[in-house]
Amino acid sequence: MEKYDLIVIGGGPAGYVASICAAQAGLKVVCVDKNKNLGGTCLNVGCIPSKRLLYSSKVYKNINENINNHGVEVSSVKLNLKKMMTGKEETVNKLTKGIDFLFKKNNVKRILGVAEIDKNKVVKVNKNKIYGDNIILATGSFSKELPQIKIDEKYILSSTGALSLKKVPKNLAVIGGGYIGLELGSVWSRLGSNVTIIEYLDTIVPSMDKDISKIFLNELKKQGLKFELSNEVVSSKISKENIILKLKDLKLKKVNSFNFDKVLLAIGRNPSTSGMQLEKLGIKLGKNGYIDVNQFYETSVKDIYAIGDIIMGPMLAHKASAEAQAVIDIIIGKKGQVNYSAIPAVIYTNPEVAWVGKNQSELDVLNIDYNIGKFEFSSNSRSKVHENTIGMVKVLSDTKSKRILGAHIIGENAGEMIGEFVVAMELGASAEDLALICHAHPTLSESIKEASSISAFGKTVHM
Repeated sequence: MEKYDLIVIGGGPAGYVASICAAQAGLKVVCVDKNKNLGGTCLNVGCIPSKRLLYSSKVYKNINENINNHGVEVSSVKLNLKKMMTGKEETVNKLTKGIDFLFKKNNVKRILGVAEIDKNKVVKVNKNKIYGDNIILATGSFSKELPQIKIDEKYILSSTGALSLKKVPKNLAVIGGGYIGLELGSVWSRLGSNVTIIEYLDTIVPSMDKDISKIFLNELKKQGLKFELSNEVVSSKISKENIILKLKDLKLKKVNSFNFDKVLLAIGRNPSTSGMQLEKLGIKLGKNGYIDVNQFYETSVKDIYAIGDIIMGPMLAHKASAEAQAVIDIIIGKKGQVNYSAIPAVIYTNPEVAWVGKNQSELDVLNIDYNIGKFEFSSNSRSKVHENTIGMVKVLSDTKSKRILGAHIIGENAGEMIGEFVVAMELGASAEDLALICHAHPTLSESIKEASSISAFGKTVHM
């Protein structure tokens, strides 16, 4: 039986990062993953392919609708969906091969198979046994289903199926108004589908700041997406290659029927914690199947750790990777930690939405006194040059210390811009600090300076 300093179960953003970091720290590492390609859901059927399609569909829509504004005349534009999907696959393949290269470069051994943890730190894979002084569980998550609607990837799709459609559906229903549903709904809407977002709550993305959410919803409606908020899916029926959904309007107490070609079920994800005999080992599971861990990411069994989607917290690839780096530091005797107050969130629609820290509602519940700084992109020079003036930067700072409590951006490149606020919050910078820092002109990031100035001093120059 081969022995290792560390066995990592799972090859996604948590598992592969943990494996590489551990090997770089001098540990003998093996990573066990059941999938042919490393990278987990994010790289293979999640973050990366969806962002490729979001970009490709944005290019298609811009050429179709906006390019004439810039003096570029195009006689005809044709969608080649097959080629678009090929580009997506090529991007994924390049990145998965990149992780394979990094494993070889850092001497991480890889085993393809399903892992089952035995007692005394022994792991069974493919009828073989391996031993690890430490074990990290990083098995990720899978798409949730509803009792009344089951995924078959033909008519009822998960995000995986929605990333590989061979033709544009005429009418697409998206059940769930969160990150996944809005991004994939945007992709197919840009490519010509009539998209309806069905959401049980009365708002989309409930964790989003309310000011930002209102702008976001209005912009998505302008793009042609339809919304059925406060609606519950009562039943689904496949009839003559159409799906009939019955929806109950929770406000009007009325049931309506709708016909769709395809239905995307995007109501969230569940942690993948079954099949590893965790209960037999005495590893405690919490609410909804999440693994309970202490502040060192250690489970209820000594030297067995858990990170990523299988523990509580936002199911984000960068959160999982941050935990991977932290837990390796802990295992080798350093003080690894993650600042969960400074984990950014991004929705890659158009406009993009990004935020970090608290929103207004959360601060109100905590009875924290705060100042608000809002700067609209309609007052930003670079936005006017691009003819994309939608959105704003919003900064929430402590009334006395001016410390940044939260930042929220809706607009072009919001996902890139939020990084400045993440750095500021990690380093303890204030809204006053950001207001006094010189930002290049003309850039979108000047809006960060302006919003911070309003939050810190109550005024700014350009609005």
